[in-house]
Formats: sequence, structure tokens, C-alpha cells
Amino acid sequence: MKDVVTTSAVFFNYALLAVFAQNAVFTRALGVSRLVQLVGDDRISSWLFGMQLCITQILVTPFAWYAGSRIAPLANRAQLRPLVYIASIAVVCLLEHAVLWLAKGLPHRSALLRIVPLAGLNSCVLGTVLVERTQSFTLGQSLGFGLGSGLGYVLAVLLVTEARHRLRSKAIPEAFRGLPITLVYIGVLALAIYGFTGHSVIL
Repeated sequence: MKDVVTTSAVFFNYALLAVFAQNAVFTRALGVSRLVQLVGDDRISSWLFGMQLCITQILVTPFAWYAGSRIAPLANRAQLRPLVYIASIAVVCLLEHAVLWLAKGLPHRSALLRIVPLAGLNSCVLGTVLVERTQSFTLGQSLGFGLGSGLGYVLAVLLVTEARHRLRSKAIPEAFRGLPITLVYIGVLALAIYGFTGHSVIL
């Protein structure tokens, strides 16, 4: 029972760490290009994209963790690691696509089929897996960090979406409207988080 409680505590600690202190968007700028596109695209639901990204992160983690441990003894592991992780992401995306294709009565099925490749090819997924491996996380820590990174991405999307109408204010100089002011806003949020974490990397 004690081991279960300890493992659960580690999982949730790393998930919270990834959501706030080590947010993939605000501390590592992972997935910013997709975030900016997502905020301005009314055809794709932010909630569905965030949910699919979380699911992809969770499913990729065990594949990547196992594959990373298999190539760890090899001399050229640094060169193989990105290729192995990209292959893991591709396998997970194919599995997700197959499940969605077979689940005919699933709500939002057609939207999710469009979102799967966008979520899988997001740099947040690959970047998170690389962080997990370079920090030598255990499987439980990696699962928590993967979930937290997905939730942190959703949080970033919601923060930028919420500010979208304010970023269209006429008080903003015309040259800064649109993408420039959005990037400035994301940078300010990143600095706010940087103020809590400091200059040293927590992990």
C-alpha cells in the first residue's frame, strides 16, 4: 500500500510540475507555432486538441521510455534517440487513428481524426519525451510529466484564447496586431513563470 501511495504522489508531483513550473510552452517554447495557429482557427476545438494531445503524450511515454532504455547501452544512442522517439510517436498516432476509424459512433469522431496527426506532430510531444529521457525519469515520473505537459499545453491555449479579444484592441499599434502581439503576450506569460522558477532548471 505504501508503494502505491508513493508512486501516486510522484506521478501527481511531476504532473503538477509540468503544468506550472516546467510548462512546455512557457519554459521551453514547445508547440508555440501550433498554439498560435490553434488560437486563431475556429475549425479546431481547443478542448479536443488539448485532450488528444494529453492522450498522445500518455500513450507515447511508455513506448518511448522502453525504446530509450533499449538503446541506452549503444554508443550512438544520442543519434538514434530522436529517430526512435519519432517512430514511437508514429506508432501511437497510427494506433489512435485505427481506433478512431473503427469507433463509428464516437462523438466528435471526424474532428478527432483530423486532430490526431496535428497532435502527434506537435513539437511538444517529441520535446517532452526528450526531456524525460535526458533527465533519466522513471516510468512513473515520465507518465506524470507527460500528462502534465499535455495539461500545461491546454492551459497555455486557454490563456491565449482568453486574451485574444483584448489583443485585438485598437489601442495596440497596427504593426503589432495579430501574430506579433500574440508572441509578446506569450513571452510576458513566460517571464511571469520564470519569476517563480528562477534561472535554474528545477528538474
